[in-house]
Amino acid sequence: MKISIGADERLTVVEAALELLKARGDEVTWYGPKAGETDPWPQVARKVGEDVSEGRAEEGILFCWTGTGVSIAANKVPGVRAALCVDAETARGARLWNNANVLCLSMRLTSEIMLEEIFEAWFETQYEPTETDEACLTMIDLMDDQRREGNQ
Repeated sequence: MKISIGADERLTVVEAALELLKARGDEVTWYGPKAGETDPWPQVARKVGEDVSEGRAEEGILFCWTGTGVSIAANKVPGVRAALCVDAETARGARLWNNANVLCLSMRLTSEIMLEEIFEAWFETQYEPTETDEACLTMIDLMDDQRREGNQ
């Protein structure tokens, strides 16, 4: 699977995520700093979001200290449904009901054990459309369309 991953810092949990993706055999594109450096989280989130939105990546994964910043920034990219997940059940629900395509994580809260559980739920759960969920996602698509029209 093609996955774009990014973070504003390269902390231990980020390194663990990169190793887990490598072990899964994913094709990974990294956006972010070298060890000991930082990059602005909105910039990193935009790059990952654009990869997903434009089809260069099937999914994205983002980290920042709380996870909220990258989630907010990624959701500004039309076509991105970024979900801040603090546990496996939230990740499962984000995929199952929201068809989320960018996983956002907190470097502060996510242990390596939790990361493994979240990844397992995220990658093993697929969207199962229901009439209600499809109607809600259509509303989100309309909001994206309105945002695009407003920016042109």
